[in-house]
Amino acid sequence: MSLQPGGPTQLSPARIRFALIALAIGGFAIGSTEFVAMGLLPDIAHAMLPGVWARSHEAANAQAGLMVSAYALGVVVGAPTIAAAAAKLPRKQLLLWLLVAFTLATAAAALAPNFPTLLIFRFICGLPHGAYFGIASLVAASLMGPGKRARGVAFVLTGLTVANIVGVPAITWVGESFGWRVAYGVVAGLFAVTFLAVAIAVPWSPGNRHQTIRRELSAFRHTQVWLALGMGAIGFGGFFALYTYIAPLVTDVAGLPQQPWVPVSLVVCGVGMFVGNLVAGHTADRSAPKTIIGAFLAVIVTLAFTGIVAHIPALLIVGIFLVGAASSAVSPAVQLRLMDVAHDAQSIASALNHSAFNMGNSLGAYLGGVVVGLGLGYRAPIWIGIGLTLLGMGIAIVSFIIEKRRGELRHTKPLDLAHV
Repeated sequence: MSLQPGGPTQLSPARIRFALIALAIGGFAIGSTEFVAMGLLPDIAHAMLPGVWARSHEAANAQAGLMVSAYALGVVVGAPTIAAAAAKLPRKQLLLWLLVAFTLATAAAALAPNFPTLLIFRFICGLPHGAYFGIASLVAASLMGPGKRARGVAFVLTGLTVANIVGVPAITWVGESFGWRVAYGVVAGLFAVTFLAVAIAVPWSPGNRHQTIRRELSAFRHTQVWLALGMGAIGFGGFFALYTYIAPLVTDVAGLPQQPWVPVSLVVCGVGMFVGNLVAGHTADRSAPKTIIGAFLAVIVTLAFTGIVAHIPALLIVGIFLVGAASSAVSPAVQLRLMDVAHDAQSIASALNHSAFNMGNSLGAYLGGVVVGLGLGYRAPIWIGIGLTLLGMGIAIVSFIIEKRRGELRHTKPLDLAHV
């Protein structure tokens, strides 16, 4: 059975749930490959940068953090490129090809002979990230129907948050016990499983025969698209300034042993992200702007709290949960915002959301590494994160003021597969 352009999906509720779960499994695998580097950062730094590690653990961890930036840069480059170039392709076919790319690139990273090669493969692995989430979000939104689009997007992103609860801690444990290469081998296996799930569960859906690269690129003509990208790219950097260095924050600042507390902290953060994502999926369907502003405010407050109490183990864990919840609430709201302001360029807009967030990922990781490398300690990235979140909220406020004064926002019609 396939989705029919311009009409109802003709799918039973059970079949829709099955398809959404398959798409979310993809989010689980992507979350695992993206975030496991944070938990294994000291292990990778020790194994791949032994000379730097011998001189300074902080310098080695800061350099290893480039893995996060390399992956994020791949997302930034790949999301608009693939989404625009593949605008006419059947969506299921595109999703399957993207999953093949994920599997091969992650396996290659596990076999990388040195750190520069590892960075290259992490960049390649990031290329299909944004396109997968963008296309999967559009398909999920069309499956859910009018008035439930943000919930469809949030369901796909649930896989990403569950990865932080189950996948990342478990794979971090595997990496700490058997080596980081084995951990990335497990992630490659997850992508292979995802390929099978999507092939079986997701209904066939045609691409838009009338869509062109030029039409997709028209999204960049809209001021509100740039502002939405800016609030995500800069504002979400606040979360990654903390999350990239969560392992040394737990061990060096709070004084907790690596086992079991680094995996535990990742689970706690993942639970927070799961909760925040689901809440935002409901509130964004009512008002994406209010959800965005509220989420940014919550990120600022929770980051400040975490920075102040980071030396107290129990309160640090509480802070990590709160930061995860507040930060993940931003994502579905900004995703819906981009879909609303992009007009006819839905594919590239949905993919660009993940470019924006991974620019924040890269920016937060890089600036956090700078202050850590300067010897300012592992709490310093948190204060950088607050500054980035404030900037992101400022961009959001400007966007909504312009919208109110000019009435620029054109609400999108309910999605159908002709536009998916």
